[in-house]
Amino acid sequence: MILKCAITDDEPLALDLLESYVKKTPSLELEGRYRNAVEALAGLKENPVDLLFLDIQMPELDGMELSKMIPASTRVVFTTAFGQYAIEGYKVNALDYLLKPVSYQEFMRCVGKAIEWFSIARKAAGSNNAAGTVRDNSGVYVKSEYRLVRIPFDGLLYVEGLKDYVKFYIESSGAPVLSLMNMRDLEGMLPRDRFLRVHRSFIVNISKIRSIDRGRIMLENANIPIGDTYKETLQKMVGKCMM
Repeated sequence: MILKCAITDDEPLALDLLESYVKKTPSLELEGRYRNAVEALAGLKENPVDLLFLDIQMPELDGMELSKMIPASTRVVFTTAFGQYAIEGYKVNALDYLLKPVSYQEFMRCVGKAIEWFSIARKAAGSNNAAGTVRDNSGVYVKSEYRLVRIPFDGLLYVEGLKDYVKFYIESSGAPVLSLMNMRDLEGMLPRDRFLRVHRSFIVNISKIRSIDRGRIMLENANIPIGDTYKETLQKMVGKCMM
């Protein structure tokens, strides 16, 4: 797989270093080199890329703001000398974060992550299974608002079914992720030893159950009803509980 990429940085030495890394990496093809975010915004409209290596601190328009203005199909890797931007970077769905000075070893680790992501995304785009949903060992990728969103198994609290849609509720996350699919297809994709359907409209992460009482499951900030047809299966999974 070859990914089209661009680099944006207001420091000439940083630009030169990243360009040298890209040119000696067979899986990357350099499509643009920009000295600031304004220049990059104009260039990316004419010549979109898969991957953008983007500095954060730049004059006029910073990299964080630029990342919100480019197409969702372009994944961003932030490059900066300031580690405090890491958390903010992930809030805007950055693919990765490289701390300057960037070594080629770290650069290649990041490229490997990008190739894995695009491989799964393109597989999902061409799949007819569960509306393009694709699972890996630690999570599931679902289409949501024209983007492919990764739902980690470890952080998933529960899933709620709403006719032709499902909502994924994730720990330490604000709004749930909404995706067009049905519960039956999703149930077949979740690990059976970790997730259990407890109601026709709910699937829960067994490890997140805090207590079970009077026909309800208590999770973090949520009470989930238990359907009559699912009680026996739940009892076998978590042991005998008062229901």
